[in-house]
Amino acid sequence: MNRIRLALLPLLLAALAACGGPAPEPARPVPPAPSVAELDGPLRAHYNLLPSLALGEAVAREYGVERDAGSALLVVALRRPTAEGDETTADGEVSAEAVDLAGRRQVVNLRRVSTGDYVDHVGTVHVGEHDTMRVHVVVVVDGRRQEFDFQRNF
Repeated sequence: MNRIRLALLPLLLAALAACGGPAPEPARPVPPAPSVAELDGPLRAHYNLLPSLALGEAVAREYGVERDAGSALLVVALRRPTAEGDETTADGEVSAEAVDLAGRRQVVNLRRVSTGDYVDHVGTVHVGEHDTMRVHVVVVVDGRRQEFDFQRNF
């Protein structure tokens, strides 16, 4: 028995030596995806697509959205930058279409919601667990049509 232990000792020491690599590094957070499209005009479109369950009760009520595991809220806010670095609301029309990786298309019915001095365009998208949604947004402001795309994973 002692001979077996002695024969295994070099193997065990070699295995332990192999574990002596560099120390583990802390996880580095992935920066959030950009959520602002700089458009001509000058015009900015702030946007997000987030699970409706991530909304607080008050926010869901303000936007008139039912919190549901199978839906996400699309928010597009049109803003004009000011010389002072602030933003003012921009009046315009917004339409959107969402497509999942299987190619299923959804036209997003957006409606205007006033939030204080601002107007947001909101609508819901049907999503499944582990879905990836590509969203194509069309903005018309001052008679000028502009478009942008973004993607979100669930």
